[in-house]
Amino acid sequence: MAGADRQHRGAIEKCLANALGQDVTQLAAEEKRQLLSRLLARFAHEVRNPLSSLDVHVQLLEEDLQELPAGVRERIAGRFEIIHGELHRLETIVKHFLSLAGPSSMDLQPVEIGKIIRHVCELLRPEAETRGIGIRTHVSEGLPEFSADPGQLTQALLNLVINALQAVGRGGWVEVEARLDPSESAVLVRVRDNGPGIPRDGDSAIFEPFFTTKPQGSGLGLWIVQQVLTAHGGDVDASNAPGGGACFTLRVPLRREEGLRG
Repeated sequence: MAGADRQHRGAIEKCLANALGQDVTQLAAEEKRQLLSRLLARFAHEVRNPLSSLDVHVQLLEEDLQELPAGVRERIAGRFEIIHGELHRLETIVKHFLSLAGPSSMDLQPVEIGKIIRHVCELLRPEAETRGIGIRTHVSEGLPEFSADPGQLTQALLNLVINALQAVGRGGWVEVEARLDPSESAVLVRVRDNGPGIPRDGDSAIFEPFFTTKPQGSGLGLWIVQQVLTAHGGDVDASNAPGGGACFTLRVPLRREEGLRG
């Protein structure tokens, strides 16, 4: 497993070097993340222009096809609906890449972490039930509101819960809880599962971009979580729980420090 991960990261480093015109093999993880952000921004901007052009030409094509017989128009209407849907999905992906590449500002609002946790878990509960997995939550009473970007925190928590659902098998469980840290200066959100846990040879690299142990994984989910928490002045910790399974803990400060984005 470790050899395959090193080979995969080597391929990514080569890709970054080719795209950015510089050697990245000797750079620290933070520098690689910055380079990846530049690559994501470049990719998103390059893709957005042809996407806009395609959208316009599809609309023009639909206008031209109005001259066809009604029966023909009905047969192709579904295909155009699919095209519009896929174009919209690609545009959403591009916006997501742009937000990851350069989150220069955040939409700061008073946040109640319990509402975000309940929203994420209810959103994923149908998928969990299909897989025979239980989702349980526990939010301490009286947790204070704090200033944060609810969209970014939702994305980070979604990534962690999805990651947990993918790790456990039928009959397993995922637990999400929130409480104040002992100093009462931050909210702690813990996502725990009873899956196989974090591989010993990957625990130091799981937050690196493109690191993954899943055949179909992108390796960006946990990196995104770390980026979001860093932007909020917090951090994320990963460990194996004493009773088995992985445990991810988000620490979100109740008060933002000067100089942070937003």
